[in-house]
Amino acid sequence: MEALMRSALLSLSKNRGLNDAAKKYGLKFGAARFVAGSTLDEALEQIRRLNHTGIVATMDHLGEFISSREEALEAVQTCIATLDGIARAKVQSHLSLKMTQLGMDLDKDFCLANMERILTRAKEYNSFVRIDIEDSPRCQLTINIFKALRRKFDNVGLVLQAYLYRTEQDLMDLRANLRLVKGAYKEPKEAAFPLKADVDKNFKHLIELQLKNGDYAAIASHDANIINHTKQFASRQNIARDRFEFQMLYGIRTDLQKQLVQEGYRVRVYVPYGTDWYGYFMRRLAERPANVWFILKNLFK
Repeated sequence: MEALMRSALLSLSKNRGLNDAAKKYGLKFGAARFVAGSTLDEALEQIRRLNHTGIVATMDHLGEFISSREEALEAVQTCIATLDGIARAKVQSHLSLKMTQLGMDLDKDFCLANMERILTRAKEYNSFVRIDIEDSPRCQLTINIFKALRRKFDNVGLVLQAYLYRTEQDLMDLRANLRLVKGAYKEPKEAAFPLKADVDKNFKHLIELQLKNGDYAAIASHDANIINHTKQFASRQNIARDRFEFQMLYGIRTDLQKQLVQEGYRVRVYVPYGTDWYGYFMRRLAERPANVWFILKNLFK
């Protein structure tokens, strides 16, 4: 039953009509639990509150279904404005982005040029940009652009997904600052491990490889088993705590976030904002279908 619901939610996440309706009605139906606000200032205020508790952040202006160069250029300006806002507010935050929002599906060179503009501005602030990886058909192109960017910039990192078979080889080839995640897209069995147990096993293996390589690891998980495995492995291998961090999503497991900070670990929260929140919201529900019941209960309050 849970697998069917997850599949349905992932399919709904790509529905353009529902996405347009979500923009119209704003952060209703429980989405505000996972999205920090519609505006940059609203999101920055949430980051101030996180920073006050010892938690750092990475901001993402949400966007789906970019279909024109004009929309992509608007997204570039928003990313730059986000970097400006972070610097102006003097909050502790990086920037996260998706390259489909910057025209990757339209033209590789156009997207590369857009990324260079963003990274140049980030460099001025001594700030860091994390590129989110998307579904498997876009994986290789994302990695190709990332490799091109690393020839010019040292303030950029990438995300890799544990449920893809290819990820171990990508990790070893890249030797980069990586955020490691389980993965949140609907993938064919030819590309990804179909069973959760196999994904978890591979996730732990990738974390160990990244830490043993000496490359910075951002472990993005709310799973206590994954987090405890990382802590124990780092302790056994005498890996300093400044070589890795734990990352979690805004609005999820705040108790665990605070506990890890108290234990002396770096915790970074992924803070999404904007009006184009629908696709992101649906993927969060798909990751944990029990959240659907939370939303339904809120509808009747």
